[in-house]
Amino acid sequence: MSLDSVRLSQPAKDQLIKLKRITGIKNWNTLCRWALVLSLQDPSPPLVREVDTDSNVEMSWKTFAGAYGDIYLALLKQRCLVDGQEPTEDNISYALTIHIHRGIGHLAGRQGLKNVSDLISLAAV
Repeated sequence: MSLDSVRLSQPAKDQLIKLKRITGIKNWNTLCRWALVLSLQDPSPPLVREVDTDSNVEMSWKTFAGAYGDIYLALLKQRCLVDGQEPTEDNISYALTIHIHRGIGHLAGRQGLKNVSDLISLAAV
């Protein structure tokens, strides 16, 4: 694994397509950022252990993280430490993958999610 690129599974891609339609957000990376942060705020470790990144959704770390790459990287390093993992590149990449996927699942499963305002209200919780 590497932080050079972020790849998603086919089920995550399908869920993102639904989320794009519901929220009107056009870019994968924006929804993936929301998903990551939503998952990181949950103190429990993700139940997902293995993710088959078999879809054609792939983005570079720079595209995913944008101008806030250092912040996302620091959050992932901190999460590795909290979860008892050394913050190596492989562990950080793994944490990124499982947290994005858990977050996408949480977003896609929200019954009341209908627009961007609903996403913002999630951040206020």
